[in-house]
Amino acid sequence: MILAIETSCDETCAAVADLDGTLRSSIVASQAAEHVAFGGVVPEIASRRHLELIEPTVRAALAEAGCVASDITRVAVSTGPGLIGALLVGVSFAKGFAYRSGIPLVAVDHLHGHVASLRLAENPPAGAHLVLLASGGHTLLIDVAEDGALTTIARSMDDAAGEAFDKGARVLGLGYPGGPELAALAVQGDPAACPFTTPLAGRTDLAFSFSGLKTGLSMAVTAGDNAPADLAAAYQEAIVDHLLDRARLGLAATGRTTLGLVGGVAANGRLRARLNELPANVVAAPLAWCGDNAAMIAAAAVNLPSLSPVELLGLDAHARSPLG
Repeated sequence: MILAIETSCDETCAAVADLDGTLRSSIVASQAAEHVAFGGVVPEIASRRHLELIEPTVRAALAEAGCVASDITRVAVSTGPGLIGALLVGVSFAKGFAYRSGIPLVAVDHLHGHVASLRLAENPPAGAHLVLLASGGHTLLIDVAEDGALTTIARSMDDAAGEAFDKGARVLGLGYPGGPELAALAVQGDPAACPFTTPLAGRTDLAFSFSGLKTGLSMAVTAGDNAPADLAAAYQEAIVDHLLDRARLGLAATGRTTLGLVGGVAANGRLRARLNELPANVVAAPLAWCGDNAAMIAAAAVNLPSLSPVELLGLDAHARSPLG
């Protein structure tokens, strides 16, 4: 069985899966309450909290899977991208577990994990497909080849979609985490009351951009001419318009007929409701696996090679990803 660990940001995650990827358990210990007062994740607080939570979280995952540590034959861990201090907790724990038990260790890129979360869907995409990854730290179009090789064909020129949601919520005076708060307020508003210009409208280059939208929202809030709910609805609609517009371009450029939607923003209800507008068969990651979790790390590890003993000892965390 595989023990998977994910600590890239502010959630301490552990999961147990069979070697074929069949999920047996998944535990996510959230730190949201610790960061509310700061309106965002404080890296030092996150790292220290991971230290406190990693062992009980792994124990809970083993218990839920009905197994013990000696049943684990492979360990997988997210090595980045993310907060270095947070990642180091998970990487160090995984290295120690694997070394002590004399079992293989698999290093998994966090973004690869998000792509692999599609394997947890009821009808996962088969063969080559395109993936729209929208999260708090990244917004990417990733082409998945027949052999599973990943190639990023579009990335954001500035902010990520999830960051745009969170900072938009802050501008509107909403709570943390901001994305769900803004989406909840948007349901009460009319997006047509004060529409925002869709970023990069009319352009065909494969890229994303959200900084202009944030500026537009700040100016609209300062002007005070529109109700907060209408602003939230219009702002959300512009983000969704932009994501769908770029996805269409990516599908046309690659010729893919299937699109996967993954990442924290993939949980946004308005985005999921409009997926049928795309000229493709769309598969969205299950809601439970959109945010950070170790189940997706286990899924990714199934087809990845184990590290050699020398590579295991030298394994380190990294803040950036070749995919991002």
